[in-house]
Amino acid sequence: MPSVVRILLIAGLVSLVTGCSLFKFPGVHRIQVQQGNIITQEMVDKLQPGMTRRQVRFVLGTPLIEDTFNPNRWDYINRIRSPKGAESQKRFTVYFNGELLIATSGDWQPVDWP
Repeated sequence: MPSVVRILLIAGLVSLVTGCSLFKFPGVHRIQVQQGNIITQEMVDKLQPGMTRRQVRFVLGTPLIEDTFNPNRWDYINRIRSPKGAESQKRFTVYFNGELLIATSGDWQPVDWP
């Protein structure tokens, strides 16, 4: 009976180590993980005050967050995790007055914004 317990214990430990990736094995390929919206400075430069929501959605894409409590604000968030584990996050927010774009804020700013 003790040998059966020992075998089950060893099998459990092996499955725990391989399943949870507690150890980083050398030579294993790790990918860059990107989540959220991809926003570039070129995209932001296309924005103009007075654009409609539909035009902004065409330029920037669908926002990651449309706040139900503040419908005049759209948030675009982009997170990147490198293969070494370093994380970076960038944000961009557009503000509307009704259907028209009035302001932006975040990590990018339009160049020709009045």
